[in-house]
Amino acid sequence: MRGKRPQWLGWLERLRPRRPRTRRGQRWAVQGVMAACVLGLAPATWMYSVADARVRTTADAPAQQVAVVFGAGLWDGKPSPYLANRLNTAAELYRDGKVKVVLVTGDNSREEYDEPDAMRAYLVTHGVPDKRIVSDFAGFDTWDSCVRAKKIFGVDRAVLVSQGFHIRRAIALCRAAGIDAYGVGVDAKHDATWYYGGTREVFAAGKAALDAMFKPDPHFLGPEEPGVGEALAGGEDADRPHGPGGGGLRSTFRRRNRSRASA
Repeated sequence: MRGKRPQWLGWLERLRPRRPRTRRGQRWAVQGVMAACVLGLAPATWMYSVADARVRTTADAPAQQVAVVFGAGLWDGKPSPYLANRLNTAAELYRDGKVKVVLVTGDNSREEYDEPDAMRAYLVTHGVPDKRIVSDFAGFDTWDSCVRAKKIFGVDRAVLVSQGFHIRRAIALCRAAGIDAYGVGVDAKHDATWYYGGTREVFAAGKAALDAMFKPDPHFLGPEEPGVGEALAGGEDADRPHGPGGGGLRSTFRRRNRSRASA
């Protein structure tokens, strides 16, 4: 004898979407799916239209005063392989005379996690003078890094350095922030991280389009920093311990974090 049918099966059947029975309903359903696809692809289409023609290699990148390198994680306090490849490319641009200053932008919201200092140390060991490196300790995402490069460090033109799957978004956002930006897409092994990064970009394009449209303030703005100008001038102030503009920014940022925690 069969048991009684569970009640939850009936609930699931009621929740299951039903196929429209009329031609008009079917037509509306198809049009709705098409509209959803168009809206979903619109941000990526915008991103490619704005940035694709500005992607370069190290050989044909235009000469600019500043290169901007975006953080990409640390492994045991040292740059991850993906970040190391970005830094290698920035060092090559510097050695080739394509850029004069490297702005490293990353996360230092916790004392035990310091992307900019790790990036600086790596660049120094690869031939970039310490006084030519500027640190931004509050580059929490691509939009924050672009806005801060423009508003805090006074960068008007730059060569951006990142992996190929990310570089177009970086160019589009920095252009939206007011920077005349070109980008070098760094080659990367097509491993799990690469596929994850490429997939993530599909969804990140939506947030990028909203950031470009509404232009929100970054998580931490703070006062203007003279670091890039000092590094370009090659003055004595460029030899401060944490790089031009870096020490002041880091202490200000951490003070704000402590005050929030105690509130």
